[in-house]
Amino acid sequence: MDNFIVSARKYRPQNFSTVVGQAHITTTLKNAIKNNQLAHAFLFCGPRGVGKTTCARILAKTINCENQTKEGEACNTCNSCVSFDAGTSLNIHELDAASNNSVDDIRSLVEQVRFAPQAGKYKVYIVDEVHMLSSSAFNAFLKTLEEPPPYAIFILATTEKHKILPTILSRCQIFDFKRITNNDTVEHLQEICEKETITAEKTALHVIAQKSEGCMRDSLSILDKIVSFTNGAVTYKNTLEHLNILDEDYYFKLLDYVQQQDMGGALLMFDEINRKGFEGDLVLNGFAEFLRNLLVSRDAKVALLLEVAEDFKQKYLQTAQKISPAYIISALNVLNDAEINYKQARNKRLHVELTIIKLSYLQQALELVNNDGVVSKKKLIDGVKTVAFKALQPMLAKASPASTPAETRQPVAKLIIEQPAQPVSITIVAPEKPVVRSAPAESRVASSEVRTGLGSLNNIRQQIAQKNKIGGPEVKPITEEELHSAWGLFIEKLRKKSNHSAVTNFKLATLNVIDNNTIEIITQGEIHKAFIEVERADLVTHLQDYFNNRLLVYQVIVKEQAEKDEPTEVVLNRKQQYLKIIEEYPLVKELRDRLKLEIE
Repeated sequence: MDNFIVSARKYRPQNFSTVVGQAHITTTLKNAIKNNQLAHAFLFCGPRGVGKTTCARILAKTINCENQTKEGEACNTCNSCVSFDAGTSLNIHELDAASNNSVDDIRSLVEQVRFAPQAGKYKVYIVDEVHMLSSSAFNAFLKTLEEPPPYAIFILATTEKHKILPTILSRCQIFDFKRITNNDTVEHLQEICEKETITAEKTALHVIAQKSEGCMRDSLSILDKIVSFTNGAVTYKNTLEHLNILDEDYYFKLLDYVQQQDMGGALLMFDEINRKGFEGDLVLNGFAEFLRNLLVSRDAKVALLLEVAEDFKQKYLQTAQKISPAYIISALNVLNDAEINYKQARNKRLHVELTIIKLSYLQQALELVNNDGVVSKKKLIDGVKTVAFKALQPMLAKASPASTPAETRQPVAKLIIEQPAQPVSITIVAPEKPVVRSAPAESRVASSEVRTGLGSLNNIRQQIAQKNKIGGPEVKPITEEELHSAWGLFIEKLRKKSNHSAVTNFKLATLNVIDNNTIEIITQGEIHKAFIEVERADLVTHLQDYFNNRLLVYQVIVKEQAEKDEPTEVVLNRKQQYLKIIEEYPLVKELRDRLKLEIE
């Protein structure tokens, strides 16, 4: 019994022409070999299973081939190629950096570089998973990588380019491998199936290519498993069963149920899927991908992004034209939120069922509205319900004949409400143009005064002030002495709050009485003014309460000194001394009032 070799090893490419999906790299390497313009260090980076190590081995074999073809390929018949295929060539050294990532491993590699090849032109050193090397190993590798002997070529391979030091990247010629497309994968799988006499449906191979996500090694491993599972017959049905993938027909049926708002049918469909062993997150993710494909299918330009089997493409295109993009986008948002919150849900099945219920009634919940190029969501209600009003007869407002003369009556607008079967319509009938008649002079003057009084803010304030005088305590007149006393009381409040900066600035302010409702505060600069303005709300309330005057306001004026004069002693009279004292100690004024003392 022959030993079984997996397809990934058995059908590994031996020439550049057999490499799948990396034509941009194989063409560059072949031209470099033909023109003898090989770099001394290469870095192959890209996803797993796309051919990095394979291309490195083909390059190592080709540059040592004794009979290269005109296209820059190895002949596979010379002694060097035969020994290379048999694994006995001494000109190629492979190092797995994942398990040999220490400084000593790199130093032993550097020691081997000193010896020239016994046969052939080059010695090739392939370092796989080079990103696993430690920083010390990278540093030990720098000098040799920058200036190797002319017969030494280094090929580094990695899946994580960002983990490699920039000093290493700058010394290498970098090649970026891309993921293999589904079409290239399907064609390669078909060739292998023909060689192995395996009957395989193209739809099944397309599912395998989608599952591998651009990795050829994974697709070949999946093919081997399904061939063993089905005994050589790869069909669409057994492929879905083996890969635990939900058939797309389920998604088409589920879409029909939610579009028809058949919540019961949709929940029964999910129950059937659940009994087959599919988890809820798989259903949510699969349905979201299904809706994404529908959205892509609506536009012919974007239909190239539709990566489904050929048997389903036409069905996708037909279904996409029946569904509005607004519904698809809203459903994708609901499914995205459901997927994010799935792991946190304690009852997984209920979480998925609630999502299906939302999708069933999504059409009457909201719609997308385009307002001047900005797409926004608009909530909808079940329907527009008309309000039933009782029909009213048109009527005119009647004025009292005693209060209004017949000549001065004005026509009134009529409000007519009709009650048809449709929503209520309201019609306002404008009055006819009134006949203007002359009124007595006294009434015109009185009416103008009323309008002026009601429309003027000052008159309103005067009326309020007059009411306060009649109903409340009398307004205390503002005098210089009373103003300094009120100012001192406010400074005392600030001192109790430990606001010493404000206390200092309030003491430096100069006060003037403008009229019974206005006070002028003179400051020495903008900073000084700012300290007073911070306390504006409390200060206004304090002054209004002290003088019992709600119309009291103050204004702050800045008078900066051009030059600071040297302080000179100023002799104050008795009144000025008294004002300074009560400003600092407000209780002195209270003592004077109680004792009824006079200032000489």
